[in-house]
Amino acid sequence: MTELRFRLAERADAARLNAALAQLSDALNDPHRATDDDLARAGWGANPVFRAILAEDADGEVAGAALYSPLMSTSRGMTMVFVSDLWLAPARRGSGLGRRLLGAVCRDARAAWGAQAIKLAVYHSSEGARAFYDRLGFRPASGATEMVLDPEKCKALEANG
Repeated sequence: MTELRFRLAERADAARLNAALAQLSDALNDPHRATDDDLARAGWGANPVFRAILAEDADGEVAGAALYSPLMSTSRGMTMVFVSDLWLAPARRGSGLGRRLLGAVCRDARAAWGAQAIKLAVYHSSEGARAFYDRLGFRPASGATEMVLDPEKCKALEANG
């Protein structure tokens, strides 16, 4: 396999990043509603809410991508980074690319936000991904359940909260 270049994604990469993340959604049997413009606004607008790293081969093809955001944990007393998306091209899986991408995320998140730890979610049906995270030393959080409030209920809360 060819050597890879890791770099922070830029606004001009929104379509390439979105294409990679759409492949992740497809592999997880998830809908993929984000558009290139959605990513450009969220990542490079007036108040960016994420950063992303691309791993590219010598031809500039995206071999892997990670999308992440900061979070402050008062219970842990530290800033952390939440990796919401980690995608590797199928031919690159098992090559060490996932470890290298997460290492790049750690370095960038520490420099940008002072992050000291990573948080992420893994689908119960993604046994390979779970095994990968286990090998790296990730452990399941205990005593918490991921909760989501949908857009309609958020609007109601805004109006009546």
